[in-house]
Amino acid sequence: MRFLILGHGKMGSLVAEVCRERGHTVEIMDVDVNAGGAGLTEASVAGVDVAIDFTTPEAVLTNVERCAKLKKNIVVGTTGWYGEIAKVRELVERSGIGFVYGANFSVGANLFYEIARTASTALKLGYAGSILERHHIHKKDAPSGTAIALQRVIDEKSAEELPISSEREGEVVGLHAVTFESDNDTIRLVHDAKSRSGFAEGAVRAAEWIKGKQGFYDFRDIWQKLS
Repeated sequence: MRFLILGHGKMGSLVAEVCRERGHTVEIMDVDVNAGGAGLTEASVAGVDVAIDFTTPEAVLTNVERCAKLKKNIVVGTTGWYGEIAKVRELVERSGIGFVYGANFSVGANLFYEIARTASTALKLGYAGSILERHHIHKKDAPSGTAIALQRVIDEKSAEELPISSEREGEVVGLHAVTFESDNDTIRLVHDAKSRSGFAEGAVRAAEWIKGKQGFYDFRDIWQKLS
């Protein structure tokens, strides 16, 4: 397959590396070339199967708009833009492209969501809950998209919205912890990412999956379908 990586930061570079390891052809378009979506043209996306966005929250909407106009499917790994989800969904559905976004493309993190959803039954049995997320000092959004997604997953089974605490420390890849506390005991669930490779691999697998498809998808709803 032929993928276009939008953004050449740490994640964009790692995604490109994983693409090559999986036998795909890769083109990279950094943010300076694509300011305001100017780099996304019919010529630049000719032959591209799927675009993969790891840019900035401010750039996502424009990139999706350009890809929709050019009829190119897109995977978005950037977080911090979720206030625009309704607009993006409408744009995707109107254009007929395929779109996958995710707060976290790690398979392990999405398994963690499922475990947390099951454990959230504790909230109905007198436990108090909370979420902690810890990331590197360069991360721009707080709380993290993963923490917000985790909060929503738990909310699906509970009327209670768990508070989120955010910490920024050194070069921490990403740690998320859910705690359920009662007078009798404490339950603590933790997902601690060792590297960014799991995020990159999940994004590439999502791009492989969305090729030729239409529709608006959250990664946590499709990750078990990937190969």
